[in-house]
Amino acid sequence: MKSLIKYFDNKFYPDYSDNWDDWLFRESILDRLEPDHTLLDIGAGAGIIKSMNFKDFAGKVVGLDPDPRVKDNPYLDEGYIGFGEHLPFDDNTFDIVIMDNVAEHLANPRKVFSEIFRVTKPAGVLLFKTPNRFHYMPLVAMLTPVAFHRYFNKLRGRQAEDTFPTQYKANSKGQVNKLAEIVGFRSPRFRFIEGRPEYLRMNFILYSIGLVYERITNLHDIFERFRVLMICELEKPEN
Repeated sequence: MKSLIKYFDNKFYPDYSDNWDDWLFRESILDRLEPDHTLLDIGAGAGIIKSMNFKDFAGKVVGLDPDPRVKDNPYLDEGYIGFGEHLPFDDNTFDIVIMDNVAEHLANPRKVFSEIFRVTKPAGVLLFKTPNRFHYMPLVAMLTPVAFHRYFNKLRGRQAEDTFPTQYKANSKGQVNKLAEIVGFRSPRFRFIEGRPEYLRMNFILYSIGLVYERITNLHDIFERFRVLMICELEKPEN
């Protein structure tokens, strides 16, 4: 079975590496990041995602996470324990705020986005990557309990402590546009990407289904709303 999965990897996705979505998100961040910028990573965690290391590209990197391990995150200059609903920072502090696979966990996205808006400098940006609400993976997740998510991710080789409850309240173009309008962000920009079917690579048959789905959704942009990744960029007005 593993040999068949490896064959599919090499045959159909030779340019994909593990965590390819995070490396793709990294490119979006680096496009906006300047050497003198101060960056806030909400959901920085313990620093297990190498692609989220920006210490050599920014003037200062700050991280926030409810996990106490954030204090020892090697990718941060400063690590704070906390939640996005109450950011322990002054107004207009950060040039860039990022969230990597965090938006799907927000119980009160309006409060979090309001706090991000407050601490972001004028003309600063919020960049975040999250599963698209209308992809099959979030749809299944919304219909199943957290225990199933942990079991499923364990099959994929992910630790149970790194699997958190999901809400999917800020995971569609419509939801984000509404939040941006309420909070004050402008010029929402979106990218929808469907790539290697990571959630179905545990089984050859499932992998085959995921491959067909990927090919269909990439046929035309009319299908983009069904692609797995949504990368969003929101800008705070200069005045």
